[in-house]
Amino acid sequence: MRALLGAAALCLALAAPAPAQEAERSHGLSAFGGLKYEEGFPHFDYVNPEAPKGGIWSGQPDAGPGTFDSFNPYIQKGAYAYGIMGDTSGSPYYDSLMVRALDEPDAMYGLVAEWAEVAPDRASVTFGLRREARFADGSPLTARDVVFSLDVLKEKGSILWRSILTDVTGAEALDDYTVRYTFRPGPHTRDLPMRVAGLPIFSAAWWEGRDFAESSLDIPLNSGPYEIGAFEQGRFISYRRRDDYWAKDLPVNVGRWNFDEIRIEYFRDRSAGFDAFKAGTFMFQEEFTSKTWATQYDFPAVSEGWVKLEVLPDGRPSGTQGFWLNMRRDKFSDPRVREAIALVFDFEWSNRTLFYDLYNRTDSFFEGGPMEAAGPPTEAELEILSPMLEMLPEGVLTDPAWVPPVTDGSGRLRRELRAAAQLLDEAGWTVVNGMRQNAKGEVLAIEFLDDSPSMERIALPFIDNLRKLGIDATSRVVDQAQMERRMDEYDYDVVVARFSMPPYPGVSLRGFFHSSSANQPGGYNLSGVKHPAVDVLVDRIIAAETLEELTAATMALDRVLRALHIWVPHWNKASHTIAYWDQFGRPEKPPYGRAVLDTWWVEPVKAEALAERLGN
Repeated sequence: MRALLGAAALCLALAAPAPAQEAERSHGLSAFGGLKYEEGFPHFDYVNPEAPKGGIWSGQPDAGPGTFDSFNPYIQKGAYAYGIMGDTSGSPYYDSLMVRALDEPDAMYGLVAEWAEVAPDRASVTFGLRREARFADGSPLTARDVVFSLDVLKEKGSILWRSILTDVTGAEALDDYTVRYTFRPGPHTRDLPMRVAGLPIFSAAWWEGRDFAESSLDIPLNSGPYEIGAFEQGRFISYRRRDDYWAKDLPVNVGRWNFDEIRIEYFRDRSAGFDAFKAGTFMFQEEFTSKTWATQYDFPAVSEGWVKLEVLPDGRPSGTQGFWLNMRRDKFSDPRVREAIALVFDFEWSNRTLFYDLYNRTDSFFEGGPMEAAGPPTEAELEILSPMLEMLPEGVLTDPAWVPPVTDGSGRLRRELRAAAQLLDEAGWTVVNGMRQNAKGEVLAIEFLDDSPSMERIALPFIDNLRKLGIDATSRVVDQAQMERRMDEYDYDVVVARFSMPPYPGVSLRGFFHSSSANQPGGYNLSGVKHPAVDVLVDRIIAAETLEELTAATMALDRVLRALHIWVPHWNKASHTIAYWDQFGRPEKPPYGRAVLDTWWVEPVKAEALAERLGN
């Protein structure tokens, strides 16, 4: 602990205070650099301002099969209905003070807020609200609602939301239409003005007398462009566009939210969902399974031109998908054990045999972005890492960033198996009667846990390789409820998960890798990372005041996490593979979001022809 505090103090000391300056009101916010769009801009460049309104968009949840029992996606309990929270484009259900521009890495522009003013010391940010802002029942949206929303998320929100808002000390309504957020003192406030600007705004009056933390299918009052319509648990939920939406003509909404209805269909498994798409039950599908994309999109509607197939570029970092190893369990406490496990996942064989060569191997926690570590540490990284020498994994300051081995794709891993066996021997797991055992006689057993059988085709060949090492490796598929409970309690050996990383990493890293999140029930620190150097680096990333500082600190964190072997990295592709029935129009895709729900539209002539073809 003394080493941690000393290094943290050093980290803070290295961040020089910003020079005093006057606070200025602005129509937008950005952590680094200026804003692309000037005040009074007519609309985002990536929308069609003349897009027609009408028609239905239908699809299934990106997360795959399941159901829902809650209309509150911001709490720990329940399975929430897909679509309420939204994505990088914003929420179709809840308005926020500002919304992101998807053609800039981090810029936000006013929605409920007409202006923002960041204090010179960045210890607070003040927003001026539009007086015309309204909830769906016509009641005014005021600073009281904004304050309530922060308070309830900090008190009763999920672990992730509470972690993200740790450094936000409070919000105060200066009057009915002015609100000020304050932040914990320290050099960690760079992202916080944007973070609070993007929070959903709830109705304080509607929630009075209701428990925000309890899952419920009571339809909450909202202020966004859509309202909840018909729904049936386990089957579908429909969102209807509001004709009386107060902000439909604001610059940030021109050309957006064009569908009269957004309908989400639920299915028991991916196969049933795919069959429904082929039959025209719903209109849009993003395909996440390489085998299906490579072999099953040859049905008649495709060859006849009724279903379009496209690959859209994705300019965001690809995310951190992998097999996460639960280091809370003693058998995974030695990094040599974790590295040995990672060595025998044969991606090249999987890519050739199972994925039809559609993927690239992931080796970084910030894969596909400019902050991915590569080769030996840069001078900027060394400046950050050298004072932490005693904390660092061996070789971090001298060796290239760890990357998984590249095999010949044949499925024969002689070299990798030998290297993994040596690491296990050195860690005290020796072969006794064909099985790896420690000095206590305990067998090294590893269970891969999932709630879908779709991952087994990838996990089972990996398991076979682990068994060749003498590891008692197995796979177990459980139902969704049991999976959620075991994930919440960290009751697993290995799980699969993917987390998206923003172009400019910040406070959300605390929920994934910081010691403070390692033992919080229901959190996202799946491997239980609890390491002093990681804590210092996460804090340094949050505190970075320039893009250069942020880049160096993030590369250093990437380097340390990879040396700790907390996961077995998976694969990535910098694109969206989509299929849709030909009734849509769309603008050019922006680089930092898919932007389907909020920028596409239905072409009436195409929709009429398609309805005839489907017999509707």
